[in-house]
Amino acid sequence: MSQLSPLLALAPMQDITNAPFWALVAARGGADFYCTEYFRVHRDSRPDKHILRSILNNPTSRPVVAQLIGDDVAALVRTARELQQYPIAAIDLNLGCPVPTVYRKRAGGGLLRDPHHINTILGALRDAVRVKFTVKTRLGFLHAAEWDELLAIFVKHPLDMLTVHGRTVTQMYRGEVRYDLIAAAVAAMPCAVLANGNISSARQAADVLAFTGARGLMIGRGAIRNPWLFEQIRQHLRGEQVILPRARDVLDYVRQLHEIVSINLKRETPRVHAMKRYLNFLAPGVEPTGRFHHDICHVKTEAEFFRVCESFLGGDEPMALEPVSPVIGSQQPT
Repeated sequence: MSQLSPLLALAPMQDITNAPFWALVAARGGADFYCTEYFRVHRDSRPDKHILRSILNNPTSRPVVAQLIGDDVAALVRTARELQQYPIAAIDLNLGCPVPTVYRKRAGGGLLRDPHHINTILGALRDAVRVKFTVKTRLGFLHAAEWDELLAIFVKHPLDMLTVHGRTVTQMYRGEVRYDLIAAAVAAMPCAVLANGNISSARQAADVLAFTGARGLMIGRGAIRNPWLFEQIRQHLRGEQVILPRARDVLDYVRQLHEIVSINLKRETPRVHAMKRYLNFLAPGVEPTGRFHHDICHVKTEAEFFRVCESFLGGDEPMALEPVSPVIGSQQPT
């Protein structure tokens, strides 16, 4: 790819985008780099061994970024120094996780309520990190009006990249994505900025890149629903025909998801629950009425699960795997 090709990254999602999942995405064109699930950092923490294995046994041949989450400055510095002994391309600080059990501990998106402490953490980590140092953030905790103060802090520190999810923490994954505020970050930051939030098609990806001027995109839920998405974006940007998977290809993907789930889950019921979690992302792109999702939610056994999947994905028709009604706000490219 040319020097000007946008950077495409798989967003980290805890307990979902692990190394076996990276391999599924990589086999379908793949991202340009991958972020680990977050290392939980506190005073007595040690780097999670299963996440370290994803770094040491990286199945993608692409760079890996190690992601940290926590608020203890000394512990974050200690962990960043330890992780730099492993083959990583960068250390990333998570300032965006919107899960209440995380942000209530003043970690992830919870730190956005304390800009002064963010400033302290960024300074300490920048001094400790010799590889690239990146940050993934949201626009604020409660209101997008918080973004100006946060952006001013990010500008102060020599970051190597900033990824901006264009929603607040309390929005979770609902409502308008403020691509205009991502564009403001692109204009203000001296480093590369990646746009993140609600990107579900190659056409929309191109629109977001054009609207924001971002150096690239980080995609999470859209890539779980459609692991071919990264390659489709490249095809679209090159002016080529976008190749859609057939229904049977999507069924093969579901079967491979089941294989990776089964690595660590030996009992049937937990495997079914884990597969439902993946299908929560995939189902809106498979069938427009919600019937597929409804039927999957009510299965209890793997036999029932695959019977439903095969009834909807047994054909040869091409599948765009786009949600029927993406949220479109006044500040988004359409």
